[in-house]
This record gives sequence, structure tokens and C-alpha cells, in this order.
Amino acid sequence: TVLEASGGPEALAAAAGYHHPIHLLLTDVVMPGMNGRQLAEQLSGLRPELRVLYMSGYTHDVLGKQGVLGAGIALLHKPFTPGPLATKVREVLDAKRP
Repeated sequence: TVLEASGGPEALAAAAGYHHPIHLLLTDVVMPGMNGRQLAEQLSGLRPELRVLYMSGYTHDVLGKQGVLGAGIALLHKPFTPGPLATKVREVLDAKRP
């Protein structure tokens, strides 16, 4: 099941109204109003089982300088096709928890 949201507040509302486990959050890093890291932090507090995969058109270096992403963060660079997306999703879901 995929829950779709156009931004952070809508994603939080969708998660609050969904009464089943949410295994993965796929979010853009840069969004208006709330960035992907803020969204992930809020959702992770409500859904401890949640894994997070970020996507961005910015390079890892630029994102690191802005303090948006830290080490060990799963990131998929845009543009991407379904194959690499599916591979990265599987990798994030299968990764051991720290």
C-alpha cells in the first residue's frame, strides 16, 4: 500500500489516519514548509518501525553543507528510474537497524 502526500503536513495527516504499519518513508529532502528530515523525525517518533529513504536533485556534498543529511542516510539522487528505486527501497528495508 502506498500513501501519497504532496508535502510534510499532508504526509503527517495521512500517517495519523492510517492504522497499519508504515515500513518506509520516501521523501524529498527539500520541500516547502517542512524539509524531509523534519518530516522523518516527526514520523519516526510516531512510527518507530519506519525506515527512511531520501531523494534529491542536490548532490550529497551540497546537502551535507546545508546540514540536511548526516552520515549513514539512505539517499537516492534524482532523476532515477523504477529499477534503481526498487533496488534502493529493498536495500533500505533489508538494512540492519543500528
